[in-house]
Amino acid sequence: MTGWAAPTASRAVRAEVRVPGSKSATARALVLSALADGPGTITGGLRARDSSLMIAGLRALGAGIDDHGPLWRVDPLGSTPAAGASIDCGLAGTVMRFLPPLAALGSGPTAFSGDPAASARPMGPLLDALRQLGAGVVGAGLPLTVTGPVRRRDVVIDASASSQFISALLLAAPRFPAGVRLTHVGGPVPSLPHIEMTVAALAARGVAVGGDQRTWAVAAGPIAAAADVIEPDLTTAAVFLGAALVTGGTVTVPGWPATTHQPGAGVPAILTRLGGTSSLGAAGLTLTGTGHLTGLDIDLHAVSELTPVVAALAALADSPSVIRGVGHIRGHETNRLAALASEITGLGGDCRETADGLAIRPARLTGGVFHTCGDHRLAHAAALIGLVVDGVHLDDVSCTSKTMPEFAATWAGLVR
Repeated sequence: MTGWAAPTASRAVRAEVRVPGSKSATARALVLSALADGPGTITGGLRARDSSLMIAGLRALGAGIDDHGPLWRVDPLGSTPAAGASIDCGLAGTVMRFLPPLAALGSGPTAFSGDPAASARPMGPLLDALRQLGAGVVGAGLPLTVTGPVRRRDVVIDASASSQFISALLLAAPRFPAGVRLTHVGGPVPSLPHIEMTVAALAARGVAVGGDQRTWAVAAGPIAAAADVIEPDLTTAAVFLGAALVTGGTVTVPGWPATTHQPGAGVPAILTRLGGTSSLGAAGLTLTGTGHLTGLDIDLHAVSELTPVVAALAALADSPSVIRGVGHIRGHETNRLAALASEITGLGGDCRETADGLAIRPARLTGGVFHTCGDHRLAHAAALIGLVVDGVHLDDVSCTSKTMPEFAATWAGLVR
């Protein structure tokens, strides 16, 4: 058997787990610092593949970023980005979507490429929006080339495949000559809390965003420099809190914010519905489980990144579950719905795709190879199942470096 053998817990997990900084907040802080009217700092930024790709991309556009210590220093890229840059997006949605609007601020071409699987991730609506604004775009997805400058203000966009399309345009909008006025057409925008995070990050730098959940308007103007402090990644925390749930143990995540715009703020409520109890105190967020899981019927449209962990927990529950509202995650790092249905079923589970999610019924799980498809969240799901099912092997655990390079070691530490 090849790959990584998921550790199995012989007793209830009892641990304190410090998770790294929020991937989403780190990306927004880096972009806004690169566009700001003066130097800024970032404390607690995520050190992982996605953030490294973002830093490299911003450097290619002309920003100066010193990330050697715990306090990162960012010198903005100036009035226009450097021409002729080549940016590797890897498989990072934030890089492939947040940086093309920045490239459109200049007049020279910027080339974007990525991992082979990145070409399947939705990009069309964002690229069409840049064309509406007057930028030149060659390509319908990665690889592609963007040439500025932006000349217009109004955009009509279908963001039903990704909230990142909206966030990408809002982050760069104050630097566009006339700002931007966005109108969303199409189905509901997924992961609205991520747009709320973007709006809050802009507001903290003196940029007002008007509108509602279908329209957004930003005036041209300065983006103030800031000293950003990044919260722990609450979505990454979900898999560790889930370890307490499935083993009947207790896990505490220090630094859990009392209020936050992260979609992961919904984790405690979801895990409580599955059978745990949670409390927030001075030590952090503590989740306690009984080892007994109850199925649930839940719409995860606003927090779709949690789908793999919730699906893994549902596969271990003693009653049926339905996950709804997440059809758009077929376009994430991989087709997450197809992969979850295939891999959970491959371990003896009963998990099938629906039009917008998954239907999961109780079944006795067994060991086997769980194919992660290069997706960090699928690796989290597999590791969680492996805690209580002997013989689960991940074909690739290195994909967790996307958001937590130390995941495998930290996870193994839970069962020591």
